[in-house]
Amino acid sequence: MRLGQPARRAWRAVAVVTLVLSHISCSAPSVADGRPDPMAKTVISTSDAPKAIGPYSQAVEMDGWVFCSGQIALDPATGELLAGDVRAQTRRVLENLKGVLAAAGCGFQDVVKTTVFLANLDDFSAMNEVYGSYFTANPPARATVQAARLPRNAQVEIEVIARRPR
Repeated sequence: MRLGQPARRAWRAVAVVTLVLSHISCSAPSVADGRPDPMAKTVISTSDAPKAIGPYSQAVEMDGWVFCSGQIALDPATGELLAGDVRAQTRRVLENLKGVLAAAGCGFQDVVKTTVFLANLDDFSAMNEVYGSYFTANPPARATVQAARLPRNAQVEIEVIARRPR
């Protein structure tokens, strides 16, 4: 089979990218002067939020960006799901995230993106009322979706991405 000019260019580009990527190390380079490497992945953990209930971290920070795992309304002290309506669960979720963000040196003012998962989209208004009391000025970008089922049959789960202040 003979390749046309555009296909040959595409294959050449793939070969160059493959060659470049084969020379990039996935491990973080060490910093000679002893300062922490800003590109190193740092796991964030706090007792102010529930312990992870699976093989994941409460949050991970890299290059000043903090990626918080989704939180459900678990009580940090007991690990039990908070009983109550979606308002109460949303408040507990946001308090859990507040603890994780604080451990990473951030607050809600540093959040740039959230994703809200609701077990029932009919609960949007109630969730949004509580959510708005935590993001009062310059709210982050947000997506809200209905999930078929959430861990432990929670009514709401929220994940956030924040940028740590310099």
